[in-house]
Amino acid sequence: MEKLDSILFYSLEKAIKSYRQFAQHNIIKSGFDLTIDQWLVLKAIQGNPDCTQQEIAHVVFKDFASVTRMIELLVKKQYLTRAIHGDDRRRFSLTLTAKALSTIKAMQPLTEANRKAALAGITKEGMTQIQQNLLKIIENCNA
Repeated sequence: MEKLDSILFYSLEKAIKSYRQFAQHNIIKSGFDLTIDQWLVLKAIQGNPDCTQQEIAHVVFKDFASVTRMIELLVKKQYLTRAIHGDDRRRFSLTLTAKALSTIKAMQPLTEANRKAALAGITKEGMTQIQQNLLKIIENCNA
């Protein structure tokens, strides 16, 4: 009988969940009031200020309803402002606040430290190989 730990995709999922728990613990311990998913939404908007909520959902691998709830919370926490879009009244324009920009900047060293700790003992060549293999899996699944 096949054991879960022998399944590559189980190990990938376990690695991702372990990293998220580790990183979220460090975020909270450092006094930030964001979840990793909320941070991802802010980073997605920062990288593409005119993106739609649908595009944000695609980029952060969440369903539209989850992103809508996160945006609502980020507006309440004063990380985002929301206004009717100038060209399309059916959608909103989302803008990062000064609080969001300063928090993203302040979290950058922590984010880098979390990644460094998680990747300790993996060589640059090993990371390149992992990245290439993951891209191949994505390509195979999208074919």
